[in-house]
Amino acid sequence: MSESSSLERMLDILGLFDEARPEWTPAELAGQLGYSRPTLYRYLKTLKGAGLIASVDQSTYTIGPRVVELDYLLRRADPLVPESDAEIEALATRYPGTAFVSRWYRDRVLCINSASISEEVVSSFPRGRPMPVGRGATSHVILAHLTRRQLLPLIEPRLDDYRQIGFGADRDSVLARYRAIRKDGYIVSRGEVQPNVVGTAAPIFGAGPMPIGSLCLTLSDRQFAHYEPAAMGREIAATAARIGARLASRRHLEAAA
Repeated sequence: MSESSSLERMLDILGLFDEARPEWTPAELAGQLGYSRPTLYRYLKTLKGAGLIASVDQSTYTIGPRVVELDYLLRRADPLVPESDAEIEALATRYPGTAFVSRWYRDRVLCINSASISEEVVSSFPRGRPMPVGRGATSHVILAHLTRRQLLPLIEPRLDDYRQIGFGADRDSVLARYRAIRKDGYIVSRGEVQPNVVGTAAPIFGAGPMPIGSLCLTLSDRQFAHYEPAAMGREIAATAARIGARLASRRHLEAAA
């Protein structure tokens, strides 16, 4: 077996660990992936040696401490974190909610930086917890800027979810809604992820035409009622644009150095 095939298989093992199943036994892994016992244990030994998984008496495996170390390095290396710090602090100070920046990768949206002044809990998705795709402002505003070819595989398995939140009964209706969001530059969503919580989000762009993530402000229904939705949306879109401009400026400076 080639090295690339072995790597892909080990990544498949890591990909099974999630919030619903944070622990796996070797028997469960073998049953899920179809690997032979000797092959599975060889991969587990390699992953454990790298610190990517950990075990107790080789009976149950979990994500390992190297992942925590990598998260620390990501906080230091990802330019989106320092470039968004002041902006999300300002938003959280101006509005009594939680402001956060998320990154998009594969089919996942993850919070990477947040600030909150409010004592009310208005976000149950801390750094690293995947947010639902196709629900909530954070996800919608990113999907709205994907190409049709990228978007359809994400829409079609979730049409029931889209119907429940009033996005439309079929894929064409959902696509039309996303075109409208792209034109507006922001979206306001109510109660799609958490009951009685309103999210307002705008895309953050990197070097290309596709967003690398989004900026979102979440408020309780009671708090949101004190503000004008369109004005808030435009402010968040302008803030996201400033973050993107600083990222672009940073890249130009690094390229010139």
